[in-house]
Amino acid sequence: MAKENITQLSIAELKKRLAQLEQNSLTQAADFANELATDQRRGVQQLVHSFQKRQTKVAQAQADFVRRLGFEKEAWAQGRPLVAGIDEVGRGPLAGPVVAAAVILPHDFNLYEVNDSKQLSLKKREHLAPLILEQAVAVGIGVVDNQTIDTINIYEAARQAMSSAVNDLGLLPDQLLIDAMELDTKISQKKLIKGDARSVSIGAASIIAKTTRDQLMADYAKDYPGYGFEKNAGYGTKEHLFGIEQFGITPLHRRSFEPIKSYLKN
Repeated sequence: MAKENITQLSIAELKKRLAQLEQNSLTQAADFANELATDQRRGVQQLVHSFQKRQTKVAQAQADFVRRLGFEKEAWAQGRPLVAGIDEVGRGPLAGPVVAAAVILPHDFNLYEVNDSKQLSLKKREHLAPLILEQAVAVGIGVVDNQTIDTINIYEAARQAMSSAVNDLGLLPDQLLIDAMELDTKISQKKLIKGDARSVSIGAASIIAKTTRDQLMADYAKDYPGYGFEKNAGYGTKEHLFGIEQFGITPLHRRSFEPIKSYLKN
């Protein structure tokens, strides 16, 4: 669009045009923003400023993404191309299983927003999960139910879920990157404290594990209404505790966890 035509468009029209370009081509959007910078209208200057702030944020996120690929790149450089990131969710809830995921990403993976699932909104996790599943070389899921958790304890149940996720991959990884855990395996492994925020593969696994478990709990909520499982995923929220008071303990509850353990004694 010629410069002389910019001032003939409303700020709302310019905002819409910039948003469309930003979705399709950042290069074209940047060129358009540079052109808008010549328009002295305050609203247009605010548009340009907001665009520049977004681009700075994206650039930082992309740089952080490259940094979080460090462990994967190290393994790739050492001749271990199949790197599986592993994470689990569901240690703390009062009900439901613990769920783990193992994810092997391709070397050209570039979803820079993939990060520790706890740092992402529900909307962002639900957006990223299918993209990860679509692009991943392999994804494995491990689920350990509440009865097993009560039998072997939550730590061992989490380990079991992680091992099951690795076995579910359908191929043998060359390297495991594991969030704060070590597994009983002959596969080369690296334990990373807070690994879901330090490794893209573990971050991807955390998103898959979280969305998988949330969906399981939402499904369970249909069979056990009144506890808010579709919203609290089995964690001890006020609604969940009220549900226990009103309707009692369900087959999904972890009987070795408080306050479930005390309720059963009464």
